[in-house]
Amino acid sequence: MVAEDRTRRDPRSLVTRDRRRPRSEPSRPRSDDEGPSATADEPAVRRIQRGYAAWARAYDWFARATASVGGVRAGCVRALDLEPGDTVVEFGCGPGVNAPALREAVGPTGRVVGVDVTGAMLDRARALAERRGWENVELVRGDATDPPVRSADAVLATFVTSLFADPYAVVSDWCDLADSVVVASFAPRGSRPANAALSAFARLNGRLFDAAGGDPLGQLDARTAAAGRAIADNAATATEERFLFGTVTMCAGHGRAGHRPE
Repeated sequence: MVAEDRTRRDPRSLVTRDRRRPRSEPSRPRSDDEGPSATADEPAVRRIQRGYAAWARAYDWFARATASVGGVRAGCVRALDLEPGDTVVEFGCGPGVNAPALREAVGPTGRVVGVDVTGAMLDRARALAERRGWENVELVRGDATDPPVRSADAVLATFVTSLFADPYAVVSDWCDLADSVVVASFAPRGSRPANAALSAFARLNGRLFDAAGGDPLGQLDARTAAAGRAIADNAATATEERFLFGTVTMCAGHGRAGHRPE
């Protein structure tokens, strides 16, 4: 659980920044039309953009249809330990599947910021927010490996870290942004049928995950483990929970490693 003396961050302190400048320098917010900065891993970003843009409609339908399956997403929001008035950032927000639960957790005085690198996904998330009249949901086009935010109370990422070549570095950076970080990832550690399904999924999306050859299931496992280690190394307290017969691992970290309870 988060320490009781957690200081709630002013939502106004969470600002976008121009990733082409050092983090210490102030800058103007980036426009949605600008896309990722020149310093991002452009081949990886373009690969992800093409993959998810092509499947945006289908992914939106599938994600919403399976949002409650296995209790993964509800478990992630619960693990964030959000309070009314908090600001939560979701990296890889996609079409906004987690937004309703996050918004309910932070209340009308809180703030939900969705970050995604794919414009087609953000378009669907934005349409959802407009349909429901959500005024405290902000959607930002940006690269999760170089976060376009300065700080937040909490960070969430579901099924995103498998896309990163170095999940440990990325998740470690997220731990610098917030007091609470929760990451859910696929983990090929469950039953044989479940692993077979994950293997097929990884091979089918080999280009998306940069795993066209070799052992995509092994790479998926390694990246999930690296994300978990980042939370364990950078948080004062870290927990792990498994869902869906062990095929999904949720790692939650609270507080900073330098302030570990005795």
